[in-house]
Amino acid sequence: MNRPFNVPDEFVEGFLKAGESLWRSLGWAPNSDRDGANLGSALNLSGRLAELQAEHMKRLYQLTEHVIKSAAGVQGEGGIEPARGDRRFNATEWRDDAAYSLLKQCYLLNSRYCVDFVEALDLDEKEKHRLRFFTRQLIEAMSPTNFLATNPDVIKLATDSEGQSLKAGLENLMSDLGRGSLTITDEEAFEVGKDVAASRGAVVFENELFQLIQYAPATEQVAARPLLIVPPCINKFYILDLQPANSFVRFAVENGFTVFVVSWRNPDASCGHIRWDDYVEDGAIRAIDIARSISGVDKINVLGWCVGGTILSSALAILRTRGDESVASVTLLTTMLDFREPGDLGVFVDEEGVRQREQTIGREGIYRGAELGFVFQTLRSKELIWPNVINNYLKGKSPERFDLLFWNADVTNLPGPMYCFYIRNMYLENNLREPNRLTMCGTPVDLARVDLPAYVLATAEDHIVPWRSAYRTTGLFSGNTRFVLGASGHIAGVINPASKNKRSYWLSDQRCDDPAAWLASADERPGSWWNDWIAWLKPWAEDRVPARTQLGSNLYPPGEAAPGRFVKAKAN
Repeated sequence: MNRPFNVPDEFVEGFLKAGESLWRSLGWAPNSDRDGANLGSALNLSGRLAELQAEHMKRLYQLTEHVIKSAAGVQGEGGIEPARGDRRFNATEWRDDAAYSLLKQCYLLNSRYCVDFVEALDLDEKEKHRLRFFTRQLIEAMSPTNFLATNPDVIKLATDSEGQSLKAGLENLMSDLGRGSLTITDEEAFEVGKDVAASRGAVVFENELFQLIQYAPATEQVAARPLLIVPPCINKFYILDLQPANSFVRFAVENGFTVFVVSWRNPDASCGHIRWDDYVEDGAIRAIDIARSISGVDKINVLGWCVGGTILSSALAILRTRGDESVASVTLLTTMLDFREPGDLGVFVDEEGVRQREQTIGREGIYRGAELGFVFQTLRSKELIWPNVINNYLKGKSPERFDLLFWNADVTNLPGPMYCFYIRNMYLENNLREPNRLTMCGTPVDLARVDLPAYVLATAEDHIVPWRSAYRTTGLFSGNTRFVLGASGHIAGVINPASKNKRSYWLSDQRCDDPAAWLASADERPGSWWNDWIAWLKPWAEDRVPARTQLGSNLYPPGEAAPGRFVKAKAN
């Protein structure tokens, strides 16, 4: 079903299921065999909820008293301020105007009450996680900053512009309704291959699934063993090659590596038959073979990010089972192999929803990238949805020019069979972590067979791959693993250029089953993890050799210039 702004079925169904969990926990669900038990639970809850209500009313009274005193110039306690980093209430009116101050603080107080209410309910952890997520969506949607009548910045701009800002905002809204999605950035600000994804190189191979790009050397000598990067297929690879100042590809090339990157095809209707096994065999394994052949070496180094890391790890387990030793080391960036704690994405996955997708696109079809893009936006709705609603529709402004958001908006589709296999076997049933439970490409998959040196990066604020889940890779691979925890989130924590040397990362030589115990033993180090990674990688790169002047080889001659045409294809 198509809805305005590409709201997928999973979001609507998840919202309804969260509501059902709430009613059941309170004993209000009609026509249910569990009504009696739920009513008993509700009675047990009544004491806690009564305490919550009493405490809330007390805080509301204290807040009103505080605002009245503040308006009279009397300083006192009882005020409520937004969390650190919350920029919604930066306008001076929210602080200096008594009415706006009361509105802001009532909203914050009521938000706190909603959160505490959910925590008081007697639900299993998965149901509670879903209810937390959708409660947060409602709380953020109801912020007074999101409405014309209660946003002082919007009112002032409308007055100063004699209503032109509202007229422009309405035009922006109608434009987005026409195209079916929220505009989060200026999508004409960059050109792929010119402004972003502009590192020099050439396509040296392609099949129906991917193009393999080899980048031109930037040093006179290069490591004998190249680096192959397998990015996620749910996004385009150029997040790793945005602009020169923040290009991970450029960083690796300038440090003397021959770099190959898989550029996945943006699937259209003709790709509706492609399976997970195809991404492993005809994607990652094929790319490993070609990169090694072009380089003329015994082994290569590989790197996977997010679902690209899941595909790559599956491929490595298969290769090791087959007796193939063509990989020297593996790097995984914010990758989940153990999905027992999948984070907020888990709220969209259950048996009923997965079965429905399997019936519709499991054999043939496409999962639209616009729907997946909306899901990812909801994970950070305070940053990716509501500021754009305010700027675009209430203030009538043009979206900002930002390379990372440009990439974020450049969505990709997924083949239905591949998507359904991934969701069921990873997110729903967590089969990959179990030795030999899954067979891919005709080979049982056991991650313990991956006995390679491994560099595993997680990021502390990751909303897609929780760092504790990424940490569990250290107990699945059997080789020597270096686990690093970077600051920030799924994207900003990875794209942290060494030249800027911002943020920090945590390291520890201890190996603990409990991620929290590892963190307690870790030391924080300032700067970018890129420098730590490149130092770790160099011993597995073998000796340095003269850089080749020609890309590709006789068997795999260079074709079109990087970044190739696959990455330029738009999702329909």
